[in-house]
Amino acid sequence: MVGQLANRAQFGLILPSTNTSVEAEFNQMLVPGVSWHSGRIFVTNPDLSSSSTMISFLSDLRTQIQTAVQSVLHAKVDYLVMGMSAETFWGGSTGADKFVEFMGTLSGGLGVTSGAAACKAVVDTYRVKRIGIITPYQPVGDQQVVDFFTQIGCKVVAIYGMKCASATSIADVTGEEIKDAFSRVDGPEVELLLQAGTNLCAAKAAAEFELEVGKPVVAINAATVWHAYRAVGIRDQIQGWGGLLERY
Repeated sequence: MVGQLANRAQFGLILPSTNTSVEAEFNQMLVPGVSWHSGRIFVTNPDLSSSSTMISFLSDLRTQIQTAVQSVLHAKVDYLVMGMSAETFWGGSTGADKFVEFMGTLSGGLGVTSGAAACKAVVDTYRVKRIGIITPYQPVGDQQVVDFFTQIGCKVVAIYGMKCASATSIADVTGEEIKDAFSRVDGPEVELLLQAGTNLCAAKAAAEFELEVGKPVVAINAATVWHAYRAVGIRDQIQGWGGLLERY
C-alpha cells in the first residue's frame, strides 16, 4: 500500500528503542514519494560494556522484535528495512540468511533489507575482496562481522571496534572520531572501507573520508537505504552521501 505522500514506497523500519541515528540519517536521504515508518524494539538493558552484555542485548532484541514488526505492519508498509546491524551479521553468512528469512516470516512475506545483505551487495557492486571495517562493537561482535565477510569471500584486512559502553553512547561518537577509526583500518591493500553499527552517525563522515582517500567508504545506513531503494525499483541518485548513492 502507498499513501498520498508516499506514492512510490512505504518502508517499515525496524530499529532498537535506543537508536537515535537511523531515522535522522534515513530521513536526510529521503527521495520524493517515499516514507519511513518505524517500529521500535524495546530494549530492557542498553549495556554493551562487555562481550557478554552485548550477547544479552542481542538476545533481548530477538525476543522483543515481533511486537515491533506487528506494530509497523499496521501502516500497510510495502517492504521491511532493518535499522539495526549486529544481529544481521550474527552466525556468519548462514545466520544472516536465516535472519532475513525470520523477518520475512514475521512480516507475512515482505521483502527485507538487512545490514548484512546490504553490505554484501556493496562489495559485489564494487567488485572488491579486501576490506577494512569499523564498528562500535565489543570483540564478540567484531568476530561475527569478520566471520560473515570471510564466508562471503572477502578478506578483512583490518577491523577496529570502538567498544562503546552502551547502545545509546554509540550515537555520541563524533564524525572526526569515525574518520580516525577509518584511518586505522585503511592501507594500500584495502580496496573498500565499511562501517557497521547503525547508531553510529557515520554516513556524512564516510562520504567525506571517501573524498580524502580516493576509495569507496560506505556507512551501513547509506548502504541500507541504497539497498532498500534499489530492491523496490527506486533508482534515484542522491548527492552528498558518497559514491554508492550517487553512482549505483
